[in-house]
Amino acid sequence: MNTLFNALGEPNRLHIVELLRDGPLSVGDIAEKLHMSQPLASKHLRILSEAGLVDVQPIANRRLYKLRPQSLQAIDHWLGAFRRMWEKRFDRLDAYLEDMQAKEPPEGGRS
Repeated sequence: MNTLFNALGEPNRLHIVELLRDGPLSVGDIAEKLHMSQPLASKHLRILSEAGLVDVQPIANRRLYKLRPQSLQAIDHWLGAFRRMWEKRFDRLDAYLEDMQAKEPPEGGRS
């Protein structure tokens, strides 16, 4: 899991993942969209590939990069524990607020 977060912790790599969300792209397309050199885009893609976040698909003399949904599912699974924790806290807050509202005197009923 640390490898995934380390790879995504760099802003350019996170931007690349966001770009690939819409479909496969070549190194040149990624470099152009993010206004970076192709060697720099290749470096970031290599790190994302090593982390298991992207797959490379060679087509003729081009390489297309696409997201690996399995790695994102691993992150989603890890986040699930935090989601459940927050849901429980929000449920307790809802119950508390409902209890407080039930204890309030009706509007205009105060002397």
